[in-house]
Amino acid sequence: MKIFLTGGTGMVGRNILEHRESNQHLFVAPTSKELNLLDRDAVRASLSQEMPDLIIHSAGLVGGIQANIANPVDFLLKNTDMGLNVISSAASVGIKNLINLGSSCMYPRAANNPLSESLVLQGELEPTNEGYALAKIVATKLCEYIAREDSTKNYKTLIPCNLYGRHDKYGKTNSHLIPAIIRKTHEAKVAGDETVTIWGDGSARREFMNAADLSDFIYFVMDRLEEIPQNLNVGLGNDYSIEEYYRAVASVVGFEGGFEYDLNKPVGMRQKLVDISQLESIGWTHKIKLIDGIKQAYEFYKEDIKNEVSVKHMGP
Repeated sequence: MKIFLTGGTGMVGRNILEHRESNQHLFVAPTSKELNLLDRDAVRASLSQEMPDLIIHSAGLVGGIQANIANPVDFLLKNTDMGLNVISSAASVGIKNLINLGSSCMYPRAANNPLSESLVLQGELEPTNEGYALAKIVATKLCEYIAREDSTKNYKTLIPCNLYGRHDKYGKTNSHLIPAIIRKTHEAKVAGDETVTIWGDGSARREFMNAADLSDFIYFVMDRLEEIPQNLNVGLGNDYSIEEYYRAVASVVGFEGGFEYDLNKPVGMRQKLVDISQLESIGWTHKIKLIDGIKQAYEFYKEDIKNEVSVKHMGP
């Protein structure tokens, strides 16, 4: 197939392009410099010229809890505009197949876990990432409306649980939980610190899938779009506490110190575990175990550090 991929330089996009089956398809994956997804006319012109068999919309402004709290306007506006521009332009030029990537943050903060696909818009969102969640909901509903008005269009939304893996972000202000733990724990080991600080009491629970597993499912489902539900959770079916993630990372990094707790920091939802009953009925399951995925992510992080040091030594 000819596949138009947005967000090809992001974590999910790069895992899609690195997948073992990528060479079986022709990918068009323009960078943000080559195509500004905030410019609807430019997006429409590009899609009209390429006319792909499938669009995978994985682009977005993403970040951890700090970034979402600090920049809610950007997280709402930019993600909404990108989603609307790509999805509406695809429909208007006649592209039949589209995979939209949603997020489990679309689910109500107080909903009972596991979170089923029917819970979208059934309650108040988690305030710490509300802007991002609203943008994802808008894109998801647009796909629903288009498919409802035109049954020939397979515009489906995949709702992954939290993700981590190769090509993740490790910065202090834009990283998600697992890369943030990897960076903090590695830095503590190098500095010889006796403790690492956990936000909250460590009891909140999260479900994390490796981005390579998500990309594997995308390849599994890309020629089965007619058969899958309109909205589909993609997850593991189990979760761990925040403290368990810290201890797993510490075992990989080799940090032998202890942990302290900052109860004044925000922790988000107490639990976020997606219901994978529909996913299981399709016959797919994840392959990468947590500890193996953390080892891969840590190796990528160390290579990232080496590259940064190399660039600094080269100078301007």
